[in-house]
Amino acid sequence: MAHYLGIDVGTSAVKAILVDDAQSAVAEADVPLKVSRPHDLWSEQDPDTWWAAVRSALDRLQAEAATALADIRGIGLSGQMHGAVLLDENDRPLRPAILWNDGRSFREAQELAEQHPELSQAMGVIPMPGFTAPKLAWLARHEPEVFRRVRKVMLPKDYIRFKLTGEIATEMSDAAGTWWLDEAKRDWSDAALAATGLTRDHMPRLVEGSQPSGTVLADVARHWGLRSDVIVAGGAGDAAAGAVGLGAIEDGSAFISLGTSGQLFVTTRDFSPAPEAVVHSFCHAVPGRWFQMAAMLNAASCLAWGAHVLKRDIGELLGETEATYSKPSSVLFLPYLAGERTPHNDPYARGVFFGLSPRTDQTDLVQAILEGVAFSFADAKQCLEQAGTPLAYAGMIGGGSRSVFWARIFASVLNVPMLRYQGSDKGPAFGAARLARLAVTGEEPQAVCTPPDVLATIEPDPRLVELYGPRIEAFRGLYRALKPEFMRL
Repeated sequence: MAHYLGIDVGTSAVKAILVDDAQSAVAEADVPLKVSRPHDLWSEQDPDTWWAAVRSALDRLQAEAATALADIRGIGLSGQMHGAVLLDENDRPLRPAILWNDGRSFREAQELAEQHPELSQAMGVIPMPGFTAPKLAWLARHEPEVFRRVRKVMLPKDYIRFKLTGEIATEMSDAAGTWWLDEAKRDWSDAALAATGLTRDHMPRLVEGSQPSGTVLADVARHWGLRSDVIVAGGAGDAAAGAVGLGAIEDGSAFISLGTSGQLFVTTRDFSPAPEAVVHSFCHAVPGRWFQMAAMLNAASCLAWGAHVLKRDIGELLGETEATYSKPSSVLFLPYLAGERTPHNDPYARGVFFGLSPRTDQTDLVQAILEGVAFSFADAKQCLEQAGTPLAYAGMIGGGSRSVFWARIFASVLNVPMLRYQGSDKGPAFGAARLARLAVTGEEPQAVCTPPDVLATIEPDPRLVELYGPRIEAFRGLYRALKPEFMRL
């Protein structure tokens, strides 16, 4: 029986999953990661810590399932998007990677938008500070010596590809988030590269996510007892990999991802840019497909933050809050702890509790957090509707999807049914394993990327839908009122 390995280089952890021919999980491993924030708006990680975490994950898989690991035919990679990994002439990182939730290049993103307005349509979205291109413009301005030494610009998961195979390559869905890819042509844009002082020579080779990108190096194979012909697939950015794992590769397939960050994702058969709505229109991880996505920088991370501040267990807090839940909270929470992308494109936005009183207790705060994140997805839904993509339903994946209570809130806030799937918490790593299989076998994506079983369909509660309407508007009004203050701070 053949086996396939999926590796997801996330922000908070590296996750690895071994699956067999029946697409059942044989073994899994998670290794935590830390983020460095040396200055306000900055968010960085050392690329070599990713490789150390991958090595640790593979060691754990070998200890748990050595026979299955030795039998893998392919490896698929997924990872956090938009990060700037900068290699010198010796293929070593020049500095810590600048991550997706780093807001330092806000000025450079604005300048790209003002100086090159014609490019946003082809790039699928307006330039934002989270994307890779503005980061390189910031680097040219603030660290010119480093910029001059850049030989290759890579994305986080592709650094792991380089360590596994020696190949410098990426695939369409992750390249899509750089603001250098012509999404319709599925090729680098010379004009966008030139706008940031770069050329194709700085870029990795492009493949489709379901195509081979190389084979594992001999010393890597020897270290973990792998076959000598293990193929490494192109893989996918985390959002697209999550879609592949859910089987969301056909027109109209939609899901919500509640991880550290959040996405509202809808697959499209055609490239449908809507930069004016702050919607991302990107290449999918399988050929001939694209997607529209609203991207929020703060999702389940807000709940983790709240539990940390309250010094409580997340499960206990959710249970206590659900027991008291009957209507919208009297407290509003703006979830913008790390700024926000859709719909505000505002790295200066911050988290806010509003409406506190002497009667406010922990469950009020937790409910406000859950609702605040859901309200930000209501903004995302509105943006997709403005872009011509209505939402009829949405699946849920990511760590936050484990909470049925939160899914109930989402259903009534968004006024659409929410689908909870069997194994939805496997996330992007499982999608990466599917892409590994496609790269090895050449099967049609539709044959492999099938939807998982539905555990439950959670319908909106009409009473709560009506009650949440005014609260969503109050949430939007609170941000509008505070936006000037965020800028001043």
